[in-house]
Amino acid sequence: MSNETQTDLIGLQNALLHTDNMEQFLHELAVLSTRVVTDELSCGMTLRQRGRPPATTACTDPLASEADEIQYQTGDGPCLHAIRHAQTVRIDDVATHGRWPRFVRQAMSLGIRSCLVVPLIADGEPVGALNMYARRPGAFGPAETGRAQRFGRHASGALTLALRMASCHDLNDQLRSSIVSRTIIDQALGVIMATERVPQDKAFALLRTVSQNTNVKLRDLAADIVTSVSGERPRPAAPFEDS
Repeated sequence: MSNETQTDLIGLQNALLHTDNMEQFLHELAVLSTRVVTDELSCGMTLRQRGRPPATTACTDPLASEADEIQYQTGDGPCLHAIRHAQTVRIDDVATHGRWPRFVRQAMSLGIRSCLVVPLIADGEPVGALNMYARRPGAFGPAETGRAQRFGRHASGALTLALRMASCHDLNDQLRSSIVSRTIIDQALGVIMATERVPQDKAFALLRTVSQNTNVKLRDLAADIVTSVSGERPRPAAPFEDS
């Protein structure tokens, strides 16, 4: 393993371990990319979420955000091309580049002279891109491009892991909510069984009927029943948490 690769992996590992949420992690990826590739860069990170248009989720400075926004507004540009085709795009000099004229014209007005876009791949599909912009032409030679592509591959792996972790976190939140709701409902069923002298299945049918007729969620109705008996809102211990 080369020293550069090891540095990339250490930086990405630290980003995964020491950021508290996805927003911070993505910002750290954008910052790391500018450190790895070359000096005096602006970087924006575009992600494409299912059912939503691409959007910049992190950037190192306003210049990157503005350059990305131009492409979203016009519907084309190096960033969107890289995502659509899973290809690296490099513009050596915006002043002489003939493709994407609307992007080129507005990028020039921002002071951008060259750019490099590296796609981000998660589970085999392009999900975003690292968009790097420089105020000087020719900022991305073979060495810089190689470093950016290597970092993009490593960042794609880290992003895949982060997205899976976020998905697991969402699932755990749903499980917590479901189990807490079940506990409160069971308590309410006990109250109904005792007061109405009915078995559990009939107690649940009664609770569900009242919930539907009053348009009150089953958990909220159950919590009201428990509160009416105990005098306090139920506070069951959340599962999956350390005691």
